[in-house]
Amino acid sequence: MSSTSSTLSAPVSDQKFVRPGDPKSFFHVKALVGEAGLTGRRRGHYLGMGIVLLALLGGIITGFVLLGDSWFQLLMAAALGILLTQFAFLAHEAAHRQILSSSNTNDTLGRFLANVVVGISYQWWMNKHNKHHATPNTIGKDPDIEWDTISFQPEDAQRQKGVLKWITERQGYLFFPLLTLEGLNLHYQSIKYLFAGGRVKRRGREITAIALRLSIYLAIVFTFLPVGMAFAFVGVQLAVFGVYMGGSFAPNHKGMPMVPKNQRIDFFSRQVLTSRNVMAKSRWGNEVLSIIFGGLNFQVEHHLFPSMPRANLAAVSEIVRNYCAEHQIPYTVATVRQSYAQVITYLNKVGLSARDPFDCPMVSGYRQFQ
Repeated sequence: MSSTSSTLSAPVSDQKFVRPGDPKSFFHVKALVGEAGLTGRRRGHYLGMGIVLLALLGGIITGFVLLGDSWFQLLMAAALGILLTQFAFLAHEAAHRQILSSSNTNDTLGRFLANVVVGISYQWWMNKHNKHHATPNTIGKDPDIEWDTISFQPEDAQRQKGVLKWITERQGYLFFPLLTLEGLNLHYQSIKYLFAGGRVKRRGREITAIALRLSIYLAIVFTFLPVGMAFAFVGVQLAVFGVYMGGSFAPNHKGMPMVPKNQRIDFFSRQVLTSRNVMAKSRWGNEVLSIIFGGLNFQVEHHLFPSMPRANLAAVSEIVRNYCAEHQIPYTVATVRQSYAQVITYLNKVGLSARDPFDCPMVSGYRQFQ
């Protein structure tokens, strides 16, 4: 998709930091969205989606039983990894109150999907993701840009030693291979959170639900499949889940402008300028992308209206884009290919600082704002 006047053409280099704008912008756009009647729930849409996902899960279970002792089971494992990511998208939407009217019923649904279906902590996700939404791409505040094998800031890259330094120097090219471990990492991080100190809402229930889910899942796989095939099944499922989850969230903000930790900035500028939409050239193409990415392809609108149902985001996007074009506010849009290319380019630029920070132009530009 070619750049327009409202699109940041080079988010990974020329526009490193966000600049504040008119604090009234959000309220103007919110009024336009309300006038268009796009604030209501879409229960029928989510009901239909739930029925389709349950039918697909039934198909995978049936395939697992019929295939028996066969290496074609790895196809079932890959399909399960994809399907669990789709259920994770629904848990994410329930956490944002997108599905049902009541906060409690959304939480109940989200916790069931996260704990029992996907096998990760709902409360861990809520805690981490709410911080991200409040301060996207904000240095020292957004947990999604903190170091976790991959460095998103030059200072983190420069601290790496040994094997981690070698990985950091090549992290852009290694991005997708590393995502094969992200599924295992998500389970580990969420379980670690539940056993850490501090207050965790419904800690006991979550630990019990996740333990039962993981135990039953592993018991079924290792009972009906030979040991080697069972390990392969679990490995493929986790790898596909990790690549799909990480690949769905990465294009949203990685390589977009950063916000210095203590800079005051209006809500609209913070959310729009740090987010990237991933869109196709046709309406039909965007509907397909919305299914694939769980609505996260409309990241700008999702951050402006986090409780907005997925099915409404495309229409809201037109309103926000028109407003940004009229007021000359940068609004970033990229195709799937462009978005991943920008992410990889950005990660490689950060990784270069691990080799020689004094020769890295990105670090030099970064430091002048400190």
